[in-house]
Amino acid sequence: MEMQTPSLPVSSPPPFWSKARRYLIKADPVLATILKRHRSEKLVPRGDAFFSLARSIIGQQISVKAAQSVSDKLAAELGEITITTVATAGRKRLRGCGLSKQKSLYLYDLANHFKEGALNTQQWHNLDDQAVIKQLTQFKGIGPWTAEMFLIFHMMRPDVLPLADLGIQKAMRVNFNKGTSMSKEEMVAKAEPWRPWRSVAVWYLWRSLDPLPVAY
Repeated sequence: MEMQTPSLPVSSPPPFWSKARRYLIKADPVLATILKRHRSEKLVPRGDAFFSLARSIIGQQISVKAAQSVSDKLAAELGEITITTVATAGRKRLRGCGLSKQKSLYLYDLANHFKEGALNTQQWHNLDDQAVIKQLTQFKGIGPWTAEMFLIFHMMRPDVLPLADLGIQKAMRVNFNKGTSMSKEEMVAKAEPWRPWRSVAVWYLWRSLDPLPVAY
């Protein structure tokens, strides 16, 4: 049976958001400045697992602005980015919207996996983060980064630190290391005081770099 839900944001942020903000403001003075600068902004998660994964695939290794442009073209061409519209569009039509050959394949395969019931996202709420990542990365085109975006933006897991994310790497070196690159070990150490709300810290670090809110 096909799973189909509207690709619209849900109406409220994660229930832990305000608590996490208060904690992070006390835990890290640099992060506190960023949070206060964006005090009225918060993550608005989406209720559609397919849409969230599709947006993450589109956003792999490109800027937020570029990802939004491709998503807009795709939505204009298909009417809406859903399991049905992507599965019936075919790879050639997807490529015409600005997707690379590989991403068009990944997106098409993802839609068909959902149609066939291969991704049971409801069961994942009973799994820890690493178990969800392990299951997701079995599918073509979904690597650890895409799985981490899914954890943050769809499953609303509060303590995800996507070390391979280019935006986070940049935000951390700009805000915490005077523009000098940081190793993964240094990033983990710097983020240690943010536990158990590293997802929230990450979201605001993205906002420190880009006027467009990150959304997957």
